[in-house]
Amino acid sequence: MTVASSSPSASPSSPSAIEPIEWADPARAQAFAAWLGGVAPAHGLRVDTVRAASADASFRRYFRVDCAQGSLIVMDAPPDKEDSRPFVRIARQLHAGGVAVPEVLAWDEAQGFMLLSDLGQHTFLSATDMADLDHHPGSANRARYLAAIDELLRLQAVPTDGLPPYDDALLQRELDLLPDWYLTQLRGLTLSDADRAMLSRTFALIKAEVLAQPMAFVHRDYHSRNLMVNPADPAARPGVIDFQDAVVGPLTYDLVSLLRDAYVIWDEDIQLDYAVRYWQRARQSGLSVSEDFADFWRQFEWMGLQRHLKVLGIFARLGLRDGKRQYLDDIPRVWTYAHRVASRYQGLGPLAHLLERAEAAHGGVQTQVGYTF
Repeated sequence: MTVASSSPSASPSSPSAIEPIEWADPARAQAFAAWLGGVAPAHGLRVDTVRAASADASFRRYFRVDCAQGSLIVMDAPPDKEDSRPFVRIARQLHAGGVAVPEVLAWDEAQGFMLLSDLGQHTFLSATDMADLDHHPGSANRARYLAAIDELLRLQAVPTDGLPPYDDALLQRELDLLPDWYLTQLRGLTLSDADRAMLSRTFALIKAEVLAQPMAFVHRDYHSRNLMVNPADPAARPGVIDFQDAVVGPLTYDLVSLLRDAYVIWDEDIQLDYAVRYWQRARQSGLSVSEDFADFWRQFEWMGLQRHLKVLGIFARLGLRDGKRQYLDDIPRVWTYAHRVASRYQGLGPLAHLLERAEAAHGGVQTQVGYTF
């Protein structure tokens, strides 16, 4: 979820206090007001302070409400559109494993309302120091990312009981988003039989590479919009959100999400530095990482390629189908990641050329994107 600031309502403590929040369904607005009023006494909620906190790429919305101890978060997840059971189950699993995630304080499963502890208003992305592009020793950026690596290692040590596998079928469904949404619908390419045969071979190669990696608990979106930070203490443990799609999958996946973020690009020597530090700490913690960092880096790159091909499709779908056009602005960064890897490894050249064709159809190949946005 992405935090967006909003001013508290100044209206009295009553169901009308939530009217400034936009609701497409008046009946749901009334149900929300009644539910919040019902849980307010037990948690000391000031219902007159409810205001928007964030929205994300799904149908979930988040609100912030003040209480005696500070503030709490309210989730609105319509049950006909969002199944909150995985969120609750995995939140409890991660909390038991010592990961800094929101605590579920109250949940109305039938209506899709939830009260959560508040991990703060500042994401890694919003707190990024753009004057420190090199993450120099002692800087806030460096402290945050080292803390995020340590938290990732805690997450990867959590038992994976009950998590679905990141298997061949799921990887394939994600990869299919590339031709279905990015190449054809967004960029307007007409794929020939030869193009589709090449994609089939390439996808099989990518899947074989990533499925051969060691497996662990995978968050699936461990990046700068889903890590919360205390601006006064960059080295503090980050809060982790948006984990409901967790799976058992390749060990490098979440590190790719962190270091090759769709929303900010750091120079590759910075990525390498953090990857080495993660690899060293992972070995010390007993995770099944490769003994050779060069092998680990190759695994990281191939996993990143799968993720970025998927994200190209997801961002195209969000923009075209769901009307969330802002995600289209992030495509050049994601394209750059995918193209660089496809240009480096044997067997991926035809994919690199197809990506170039797609951007040429859009008005020019993106050969370079600024290292930070």
